[in-house]
Amino acid sequence: MNRDEIKGKWKQQLGGAKIAWGKLTDDELLESEGHAQKLAGLIQERYAVSREEAEKQVREFMDKAGL
Repeated sequence: MNRDEIKGKWKQQLGGAKIAWGKLTDDELLESEGHAQKLAGLIQERYAVSREEAEKQVREFMDKAGL
């Protein structure tokens, strides 16, 4: 899947991401554009979890969302 496809699918999944990580703002979610590392960094910072845990959460979400 190319970057543009990921961006498009990410916009469709914003509602689910907002449910999963309610402490992140809509702007933060939009800016991350489905980029796993950016999203994991935001989750790590906002939820005070390890980098590994944040990456795990992102991977699981992306897998379920088909990204």
